[in-house]
Amino acid sequence: MAVKDQNGVDYRSERMPSAEGRGEAKSAFKRAWDGYSRAVTSVGEPLIRPVAEKLAAPVTLDLLGFWLAWHLEGGFEGLQRIGMSRASIYRRVSLFRKTMGVHPDEFRFPGVELDLDAYLRNEGPTIAPRATHPKMKSQTTDK
Repeated sequence: MAVKDQNGVDYRSERMPSAEGRGEAKSAFKRAWDGYSRAVTSVGEPLIRPVAEKLAAPVTLDLLGFWLAWHLEGGFEGLQRIGMSRASIYRRVSLFRKTMGVHPDEFRFPGVELDLDAYLRNEGPTIAPRATHPKMKSQTTDK
């Protein structure tokens, strides 16, 4: 059964090249968006760039400190154990992934190697009080 409009035309037999039709609306939108984007960038970038440059180093240092704590304290559970909230950890992981392109658990900093055994054996300072660290096998008296 053919469905025809009031003039007797069945448009189903006159298919468009794509779901976008001929793409006129999409093309007009793209031209308008590109013009808007150029205008905003030419005005906004000189204002935003100095702020972004000032924030880049502190944010990067913060994320690298988070990465270090993640590995030295044992990941998500370790950070919770030392007092970070779940929400705070999730926010930092998300920001780390957006910035570095990978989860902190998988990120390797070129030239940096962590010796976790030395960190935990050392009597010097640790990120969290030693009482929060789980006992290592070398600290137990199992025989």
